[in-house]
Formats: sequence, C-alpha cells, structure tokens
Amino acid sequence: MEDKRENFGSKIGAILAAAGSAVGLGNIWRFPIVTGQNGGAAFIIIYIVCILLLGLPIMISEFLIGRHTHANTAGAYRILSNDGVWKWVGRLGVFTGWLILCYYGVVGGWTLHYSFLSATSAFNGVEASEFGDIFESFSSNPWMPTLWLVLFISITHIVITRGVQSGIEKFSKVMMPVLFIITAILVVCSVSLPGASAGIEYLLVPDWSKVTSGTVLSAMGQAFFSLSLGMGCLCTYASYFDGGTKLAKTAVNVSIIDTIVAVMAGFIIFPSVFNIGMNPNEVGAGASLIFISLPNVFQQAFTGLPFLSWIFSLLFYFLLFIAALTSAISLHEVATAFVVEEYHTPRRKAAVVVTSVCLVLGVLCSLSFGPLSGIQIFGRNIFSAFDDFSGMILLPIGGMLISIFSGWILDKQLYKEELSNQGDLKTPYFRMLVFALRYIAPVAIGIVFLDMMGLFEFLK
Repeated sequence: MEDKRENFGSKIGAILAAAGSAVGLGNIWRFPIVTGQNGGAAFIIIYIVCILLLGLPIMISEFLIGRHTHANTAGAYRILSNDGVWKWVGRLGVFTGWLILCYYGVVGGWTLHYSFLSATSAFNGVEASEFGDIFESFSSNPWMPTLWLVLFISITHIVITRGVQSGIEKFSKVMMPVLFIITAILVVCSVSLPGASAGIEYLLVPDWSKVTSGTVLSAMGQAFFSLSLGMGCLCTYASYFDGGTKLAKTAVNVSIIDTIVAVMAGFIIFPSVFNIGMNPNEVGAGASLIFISLPNVFQQAFTGLPFLSWIFSLLFYFLLFIAALTSAISLHEVATAFVVEEYHTPRRKAAVVVTSVCLVLGVLCSLSFGPLSGIQIFGRNIFSAFDDFSGMILLPIGGMLISIFSGWILDKQLYKEELSNQGDLKTPYFRMLVFALRYIAPVAIGIVFLDMMGLFEFLK
C-alpha cells in the first residue's frame, strides 16, 4: 500500500530542514579558506551579491516547483512539463543527489572516526608531521573507513525511515540548534586565544587588492554549490511545505543561516591558525585541512591545556559530523521520495533500496584510497571521479537547466501565484527574479562551468 504523503508540521521545521540540507562540509572546509585567500570581507561582499543574483533565484525556483507539485523531484518536472523533455531535469537532479550521497557518506564516516579519535584523546602527544600519516593510514585501510561509512549511512537510513515529520523534521529541530550552539562555543574559544585578532583581521578586513576575476568566479561557484542547488534536495523538501509557507522568505532565511555558519567556521579556523604562527596558505583545503592540518592546529593552540584541546577537537569533529549528516539526510530523501512515488514502493523498502546502492558504491569509493587505488577513471580514483563528475558536470548543468526552465518555460502566472501564496503576499521583486533566472543565472553558471573545465586557464 502506498504511503500517505506528509508535510512538514511547522514553518520552523521546514526552514531548519532546508538549512540543514544547505549547511554541509563545504561551509567549513572550503568557504573560510577561499574567503581568506580572496580578500576576506571583500570576498564575503561579492559572495553575498552572488547569493542574491544567482543562489536565491534558483533556490526560490526549486522551492516553487516542489511545493506546487507536491511530488518528488523527478515527478515535479514530469508534471510541470506534461511528461515532456524537461522531465529529464528532475531525473538528473535525483541521479545527481543519489550519486553525491554515495561518496559523501565516505567523508561522513571520516568525521565519525575523527570524532571517536578526539573523544579517546588519540591526538595527545602526536607530532605535527604525524597527522598526515595518521590520515593516510586510516583512509587507505581496507576495512576501518568502510565500517564508519556503514555506520554513517545507517544513521541516515534510520532518520529517513521515520518519515518527514517524525524523522527529518524532528531531527532537524534538534540537531540544527545543536550545530549552532557548538559553532558558537568553538568561536568563543578560538577568538579568545592569544593572537586571535590577526586571524579575525585576516577574515574580516576587506583587502580589495586580492580581488581578481578569479575571486568573482570563486564567489559564484561558492554561492551555487553551498546552497545545495541542482541536486534535488530543496525541491524535494519544498514538496513537503504547506500552502502558507512564504517561499522567498524561507529561501532568504536558509541563505542567511548557511552564510552565517560559513563565516563562523572562519572564526573557528583562522584565530587558531594564527595563534600557533602558521601561515593560512599552508593549511590547505578540503580533507587535508580538516583531517591533517586542523588536528595539529588544535593540539598546538591549547598547549598546556589538554582538557581544552580535547573538548575543542571533540566539538569540532562532532560539528562536522552533524553538518555532514544533515546534508546526507536531504540527499537520501531525494532518492527515497523518488523510489516511493515513481515506483509505488513503501518508504521503508524504498529507503533500503537507496541505502543498499549507496553502500555498494560508497564502499568502492572508500576502497579507492586503498586496495582499489589502482583503478583509475580519466586519471582519478573512483572517489575523485564521482566527486568531479557530479560537482563539475552534473550540478552546473542541472542548475543551468533549472534556471532556464523556471525563467523561460514555466508559466509566469503560476510562478507569481505560488510566490504570492495565491495573492496573499506582495511580490515587488518578481520581475527582477525572472530577469535573474533568464539572463544572470544561466550565464553565471555557464561561466563557472567553463572555469571548472579549465577553459580560462587554457586560454591564459
């Protein structure tokens, strides 16, 4: 028997769930470094402009499409396109989200492992040069990362099987406030360190001399990728919004929450880095920043204060785990809702199908750092191939198609009715929104896509 479709039970639950989808590892391991390297507050200002012109229009479109149809992402585009060619935009979103979850779960498992290492004081007395070896030994191990992957995906699976209100919404109402509290605690600890003012200045004082065309490209890319656009998450979650949800206001709230968390991550990282006299350009980015540089930074920053070092490290990696988990849940729901509604499968069975696929492909991604490292796809291991294919190709193409569909294909009267909640709300921004979707967003995403493909570097 087909499961009855749920809605979120409250507006705050809807906002926190959508914010949880947007807030992920990229807020913590990419945004601060990119901000510091591109003029600090100057980059943040450009980033906010990109959010307004690129991120918000596409997010509002995904919200609108999801709520109007009250269907999974694939079903939503099928309904609005009358089963025409544009239905493939929705299917692309589902495929992209499902694929991302497969390798994202590997990194989620890493955050669990490092939370465990922090909790057991495993980093005490470790020399700076040894942290790289620790991560290399762990990630290349044939079974340890796999166990953490299974645990991470299993937690995601349990939340999904409990449904929208009892699972996703309830979890978001608890974990998102916890995420903010932990972030605030870490910020206070970090900015209290000696020499923290240099880190704060590095992050917040505008340095327009560092702003180049590459800065604008980085800001556009960050604005697009940071908000979980193009992977079906926001469209799927919006399908659970009720008719009274203010779509534009919800999108603005999600963008604000996402940006605040990203900036606060900078307040955690840079004061700690400057406290130990390290050059921010030497800490790296991505996995090398999070799992190699920062454990060393946290150890040295609290030299002589082992309890503070322990609690700071533990809270930081638990924060990473929460950020990874909230995003993983939204990715899982994209695929689960698709299987439930398109194949008329009960939620629990659909979740098992999604989880099983994620575990099989996730294990392959995990083993690509060890026993399967010899398998190369266009010169990349399996994990990197999945990451590059989804991030550099599928997401930009999906985002561009969403903006074109919303700006040029979708009926504008339907668009306005949904934005205004059938005339109850004023929409003075409507024309600007349509203009951004038709002209600004597709061009901006196209430029980001070409940059990631290396065209501009090749021309140079």
